[in-house]
Amino acid sequence: MTGIRISGLASGLPPNLVDQVIEAERIPIKTMQEKKVGIEDKVKLVTDLETKINDITKNLSAVIGAKGFVDKKFNSSFPDIVSGTVDPTLADSGEYELEVIQLAGKPSVITNGFPDKNETTMGVGYIKFDTAEGEKEIYITEDNSTLEKMAETINNAGVGVRATVINDRSDKSDSYRLEITGIKTGDDNEVKFPTVYLLDGNRDFQFTKTNPAQNAKVKIDGHEVELSENNVTDLIPGVTLDLKQAKVGQTVRMNITENFEAIGGKLKGFVDAYNAALGFIQAQSKLTPDKSGNPRLGPLGGDSMLRMTESRLRTIIQDVQNTDSKFKRVIELGLEFNRNGTLNFNQEKFSKLVASDPKNVEKFLRGDQVNNGFIPNMKKKLAAITDPTVGVVTNRKKNYQDRSSQIDKRIEQKERQLGKREEQLRNQFAKMEEAMSKIQSQGSAAQASLAGRG
Repeated sequence: MTGIRISGLASGLPPNLVDQVIEAERIPIKTMQEKKVGIEDKVKLVTDLETKINDITKNLSAVIGAKGFVDKKFNSSFPDIVSGTVDPTLADSGEYELEVIQLAGKPSVITNGFPDKNETTMGVGYIKFDTAEGEKEIYITEDNSTLEKMAETINNAGVGVRATVINDRSDKSDSYRLEITGIKTGDDNEVKFPTVYLLDGNRDFQFTKTNPAQNAKVKIDGHEVELSENNVTDLIPGVTLDLKQAKVGQTVRMNITENFEAIGGKLKGFVDAYNAALGFIQAQSKLTPDKSGNPRLGPLGGDSMLRMTESRLRTIIQDVQNTDSKFKRVIELGLEFNRNGTLNFNQEKFSKLVASDPKNVEKFLRGDQVNNGFIPNMKKKLAAITDPTVGVVTNRKKNYQDRSSQIDKRIEQKERQLGKREEQLRNQFAKMEEAMSKIQSQGSAAQASLAGRG
């Protein structure tokens, strides 16, 4: 683009004439830009619909899995002895009996008492530990020979033990003791605490009591086993047990059952997701006043893609499922159509059905997980709507995106043409200005010459 500008003094034309011409010729570009904004809005709306349909699938997947209902719960007859959590994708429903004979323990020692934790010194030397990782030594100097400093030094050494200063009020005068424990439970993690080698301390330092590392001992369905930890993950598949206290002779009855309340809540999540997608479609097809007060459909109103999607969503709910279940349609489980076509979920009815006849409900929803069953069929039909290749929603989004890209290319091409057009006009008007200036100069000279002759 040249830097030429027209003064307008010689030609009498407006100095911004070229700008006015280019601005007028830019109107088609503005029209294309406005059209592109409308198309981009439609891309966002179709993407929103795509997300809502995918949310229906996500909520369906949360209801039931390969082993049945996704939600299960753990029950213990004595939760103060044994509690537990369930991984519903791995655990099977069942009952078990457990007796906790002994809890797993960490190896530990405790010292004699001292009057304070930060003044009395224990001397200089070292403490040696025989751990599962080998022999470890911690050196004690004059600067770290109080109970508090010794605990800090041991903890910073990273030798597989942890030290804590304890205030034992059973001895009023010498209540401070140093307890040293191993990091892990189980007899594979035993730590031997030999004699302490410390010299020239204010008081004698010695271990007064030792507890060895030990495994937990339990009876599961009458069979005694030993476990290295009190948090047990490999005794019952998909269940993590927390052994809280030993109680010999006390049988704890445990069971894993379907969590029907949670299952009902997740089915409601599916209904909410379904209604969100259907509500979106209905909102686009509804007449609402525009800025001028005239009734107008939503940006996607009248799009055949919406009609096809809505039809498929309704058909999915009405379809008869060919399974071994006595239930044939999902509306038998507490799903009902509202007058506006959305779904209502009667959770009380569903909970009663699933509690009284879980197998038939499960068979209806799960089917064979491939070719029949409400959830497999609905997943397939929902996937067909958003399929990257042939999905009606996905194809419409791609179509809008392609149109937006084409407009970008046309705008870019038009901008280049206008750039050349502006440069051409400025050169033309500059030459005209120059020519008019010469004519005016010549006319002035002729007038001056005639005036001199007179």
